[in-house]
Amino acid sequence: MEQQAIQLDRETFSCPICLDILKDPVAIPCGHSYCMKCINDHWDQEDQKGIHSCPQCRKAFTLRPDLEKNTMLAGLVEQLKKTGLQAATADHCYAGPEDVACDFCTGRKLKAIKSCLICLVSYCEKHLQPHYEVAPLKKHKLVEPSKNLQENICSQHDEVMKMFCRTDQKSICSLCLLDEHKGHDTVSAAAERTERQRELEERRGNIQQMIQDQEKDVKLLQQEVEAINRSADKTVEDSEEIFTKLIRLLQKRSSEAKQQIRSQQETEVSRVKDVQEKLEKEITELKRKDAELEQLSHTEDHNQFLLNSPRLPTLSESTHSSSINIRPLRHFEDVTAAVSELRGKLLDVLRDSWTDISLKVTEVDVLLSEPEPTTRSEFLKYSCEITLDPNTAHSYLLISEGDRKVTVMDEPQSYSSHPDRFTDYCQVLSNESLTGRCYWEVAWRGSEIYVAVAYNNIKAGSGNERKFGGNDKSWALECSQNSFKFGHNNIWTSISGPVSSRVGVYLDHEAGILSFYSVSESMTLIHRVQTRFTQPLHAGVWIFDYGNSAEFCKLEKKTVQK
Repeated sequence: MEQQAIQLDRETFSCPICLDILKDPVAIPCGHSYCMKCINDHWDQEDQKGIHSCPQCRKAFTLRPDLEKNTMLAGLVEQLKKTGLQAATADHCYAGPEDVACDFCTGRKLKAIKSCLICLVSYCEKHLQPHYEVAPLKKHKLVEPSKNLQENICSQHDEVMKMFCRTDQKSICSLCLLDEHKGHDTVSAAAERTERQRELEERRGNIQQMIQDQEKDVKLLQQEVEAINRSADKTVEDSEEIFTKLIRLLQKRSSEAKQQIRSQQETEVSRVKDVQEKLEKEITELKRKDAELEQLSHTEDHNQFLLNSPRLPTLSESTHSSSINIRPLRHFEDVTAAVSELRGKLLDVLRDSWTDISLKVTEVDVLLSEPEPTTRSEFLKYSCEITLDPNTAHSYLLISEGDRKVTVMDEPQSYSSHPDRFTDYCQVLSNESLTGRCYWEVAWRGSEIYVAVAYNNIKAGSGNERKFGGNDKSWALECSQNSFKFGHNNIWTSISGPVSSRVGVYLDHEAGILSFYSVSESMTLIHRVQTRFTQPLHAGVWIFDYGNSAEFCKLEKKTVQK
């Protein structure tokens, strides 16, 4: 009865909006009570409609009612909290549409906190208590609340399905074992769950590793984006500075040419004007003399004419007129022609250089390599045929099997002299120049061999300069009967791994990936290199003792699936 009273009190003093105990209770004109915040939030949403209503009875109010705390109701709520209402509120929550309801509750059902896989019933905290107190019920399997408990019942025998048929991959009950699943591979559902849980954890581990790997790749790609942006921004900045300086230089040269032309213009005009002024003075003087002579010519008195004639000065020729030789009007046109010629040369240079610049821009290409193969069939998609170049073979090496096999002999072979031939080590290179994605396998026999790749220019040099793994031009895997070593630039590192008589080599030249695999029934990665290849590569081998051999295997190339 006390519990019923508390439930009644809780329902009476709960806010219809938040379904919790009233906080700062207010009563609106229709008589219904709400938390002040809840009804205000509700009406705030209705402000756009211009009308406010009660969420329960839907009575509408043209003007938004003023709200004041209902002190009497607030006092009752506080008093009831002290008598156990708050505990009831916390302990008993009703089930909503998305919740699993208690199957034992009557009336308004509470949320279930556990489901029993034996009883196939869901319980609230109150009705779950017997499972914690009654000995037989303590053995039942309790799980998180589930709406799918009926799926654990066999539709044919109406029994709980506690077994699993691995033959048919389905859950079954004990009666199914005697019927259609008789003789099948069956285990308890718990045993199958344990096995699948182990597989699930293993799968999760793989997925989590993939997530970590891909997160690293995402980080690398983000770094690549940042690097591209930094490089592009720096290049734009540098280009603008260079072009700005070029423009300023052209403007400076234009200004200098202008000043030089104006200076020469001033000099030449001044010189011409000097001559012009002297000529104008001479003209004035000549005009004066002409006037005197004209006046004398009109004298009628012969004695006066004869008297004044001897005093006439002797005319002298102009000092300038005979030296002036005006050329055709081509004063500064030669300068214009020279500037035009410079313009033509600059346009040619800019056109050619711009083509180069455009090509350099379009050549920028971020190498996003495809995923590396993981199975032998995937590697075989990139298989390539390798043949050996006799002109590079050491004199004690015998090449056979269509130039694919090499063997160390006890006496030199009759090779002709050749500058590419290795003389210090029993090494040989392939004919093929390797770029792109390539895969090949080397089957070896003996005590020790080196499987290598190298640049073609390794043939120029001596000593370690030509030794596979002994320089920066080659990468080599040393294979012996019980171990591996990897060498580059004469730095050698011991590597553990399963030794087999066949080594697979995978090359992704553009991505800078070189991987060595031990090939048997499966492929095991021995060593992987991430670098930057600057030249095409050649496959090679270096063999030690007499009788040891290595053969580049013939591989069937798999078709790449589109």
